[in-house]
Amino acid sequence: MLLQLAGLLGLNLLGRWIAQSLHLPLPGSVIGMLLLFCLLMTRVIRLEWVEPTAALFNRHLAFFFVPIAVGLLAYGSVIRSDGALMLLAGVLSVTAGIAVTGAVVTWLQRAQPEER
Repeated sequence: MLLQLAGLLGLNLLGRWIAQSLHLPLPGSVIGMLLLFCLLMTRVIRLEWVEPTAALFNRHLAFFFVPIAVGLLAYGSVIRSDGALMLLAGVLSVTAGIAVTGAVVTWLQRAQPEER
């Protein structure tokens, strides 16, 4: 499992290095995930090699939100003064995201030829 963790961390660090070196407007962690996805799809890395560690992370995903929640405490005054607007912006952006996703899926389903 340590080797799997080292591999995942290495991809994350590589993604961060790529983003920083090429001045990409994309977070390095996202680039690292895209690298992992490409390596999995091309079978350079087999799913069985990373699945146990990935499953461990998924099981304990809520734990990774604790630092974010604690960090929000530092912005209590901002949340008290602008919290309603922030909540409205969040709700509207989620609603827009769901609506756009639904529209794209509907469009893609209509564009596909019917299977019989």
